[in-house]
Amino acid sequence: MQLFCVFLKKISVSALFLAFIVGKTIIWHYFCRILVLWTFQSETDKTIVMRNLFRSLFIIAFMASPLTLSAFTVVIDAGHGGKDYGAVGHYLKLNEKDLNLDISLRLASKIRTAYPEVKVVLTRSTDVFIPLQERANIVNRNNADLFICVHTNSADSRKAYGAEVYILGTEKMEKNLDVAMRENSVIKLEADYQTTYQGFDPNSIDSYIIFELMQNQYMDNSLRFASMVQQRFVGDNNRTDRGVRQAGFLVLLKSACPSVLVEMGFISNKEEEKYLGSDKGKREITEALFNAFAAYYQPGQKADKKQPQQPAADTPEKPEQEAAPAPQTQSNEQPLQQQTPAAQPKQDSKAKPLYTVQIFTSRKVLKKNDSEFKGLKDCFYVRRGEWYKYMHGQYATEAEADAARKSLDSQFKGCFVVPYPDDAQK
Repeated sequence: MQLFCVFLKKISVSALFLAFIVGKTIIWHYFCRILVLWTFQSETDKTIVMRNLFRSLFIIAFMASPLTLSAFTVVIDAGHGGKDYGAVGHYLKLNEKDLNLDISLRLASKIRTAYPEVKVVLTRSTDVFIPLQERANIVNRNNADLFICVHTNSADSRKAYGAEVYILGTEKMEKNLDVAMRENSVIKLEADYQTTYQGFDPNSIDSYIIFELMQNQYMDNSLRFASMVQQRFVGDNNRTDRGVRQAGFLVLLKSACPSVLVEMGFISNKEEEKYLGSDKGKREITEALFNAFAAYYQPGQKADKKQPQQPAADTPEKPEQEAAPAPQTQSNEQPLQQQTPAAQPKQDSKAKPLYTVQIFTSRKVLKKNDSEFKGLKDCFYVRRGEWYKYMHGQYATEAEADAARKSLDSQFKGCFVVPYPDDAQK
C-alpha cells in the first residue's frame, strides 16, 4: 500500500495536469478532486478519501442516468433511395431521392451541432433502398419523439408549385382514394410485400377497410410541428403556401410518435426544380426545417409525444393556387385511406357484432384443425381477391375487440381490429 502511495504521488503532478486539461466533464471533475485529496492527505485520511470517491461515483451515476433515459430523439427520413428514384425533374433531370438525402444530411448536421444532447437518427445516410416498414421500425426501435420525412413533390401539371406539409389524418380522405391506389403500388418494389402488408392490394377498395379504425393519437403534436414548418417555409423563405394537409401515409401510421411528411416543392415545375437544386434553395429549406425544430424542441425535456388528442378540428388547408392543381404525391410512404368511425351506441347481446380481430391471411382455405390457428377455435374468414383473411371473435364495441386483440397478440403478432364483415364464412 505504501509503495503504491509513493508511486501515485510521483505521478500526481503529471496526472493532475492532464486531468485538468480535459477535465471539462462531470466525470473528470470528480476524478481530479479525488486525486488531489489522495495526493495531499495524510495516511490516516485515506478512508475519508475513498468514501468521497464512492460518494462521487454514486452522484455521477445518479445524475447521468436520467439524462440518458430522457434524451430527445428525432428520426429524419430521406424519402426513396436506391432502386426507388422517386420523382424525376422534367428540366434538370434531378432525382428526388438525391434531393431528399441532401436536405436530410444537412438538417441532421445542424441539429447535432446546435443540440448535442439530442439523439439524431437517419433512416438512410447513403443511396440505399429502405422498405417502408423498416423506416417505421427505425422510428419505433429508437423510441423517437419526432419523425420528419423529407420528400419532393411532383404533378402532371408542370404549373403546380409551392411547399406543403402532411400529417396523418382523415380530412377529405375520400378525394384521395385514387391517389392512394396509384401511389400504394410502390410497395411492389419490396420483396415479399404480400406477407409484409398481410395481403394488402393497393388496387382493391376492400383492402382499405383495415385502416378505418386506425386512430392517430399523436395528431396534436404532429399538427403543431407541421404548422411550424409551414410557417417557416412561407414566412422565412417566401414560398407559396399550400398549407398543412392530412392524408393516410402508411409510414406515419406505423410510427409511434408525432410525425410529418414534408413536401419541399415541385420537381415537375421548372422554376422550383432550379430552386430545389440550387445551393441557395437547399440552405433555405434546411434552415426552415431547423428553425421549426428549434421552436418545437424544449431543451432538457422529454417530449410528451402521447399527448391526448382533442376532438379533431380539421387541419385548415390553404386555397389551391389556380395554377397549381392538386398534386400527385410521389412519396413511397403510401397514403392509405382511413376513417375514424363515430362513437357506437351500446349494443345488446343479440345485436349484430360490429368488430372482430384479423389474425392472419392465407392464399388458401384452411381446415379448422390447421396448425396455423395454433389451437384457436371458432375462427372464420373472408375472401378478398386471391387472399383469405382469417379472423376471430365477435364484439359489440371497439374496446372489447381491442382487449381481445391484446390477448391474441402473443400468438398472432401484429393482429388488429377490423369491422365485422357481412360476408364472413366459417
